Amino acid sequence: MTMTVCFRLPDGLFSELARLAASTDRSRSYIMKKALEQYLEEYADYRIALNRFKDEEDGIISSEEMRKLLDNENPV
Repeated sequence: MTMTVCFRLPDGLFSELARLAASTDRSRSYIMKKALEQYLEEYADYRIALNRFKDEEDGIISSEEMRKLLDNENPV
């Protein structure tokens, strides 16, 4: 199922969108959908990282400690 969404874009942004759509032979809707999917995925990752950064119970380890942990998991 799909939903229709309507919103306003500044002239310059709309022009860039139209140029990209024409040059890639894709619809403006397709490009906006892909851009929104990517943004939402990256924003979710950002929120997870921010929440972990703010979690006082989630200890911080040094890069040296991380290397040791990784070496122990993947012995050569």
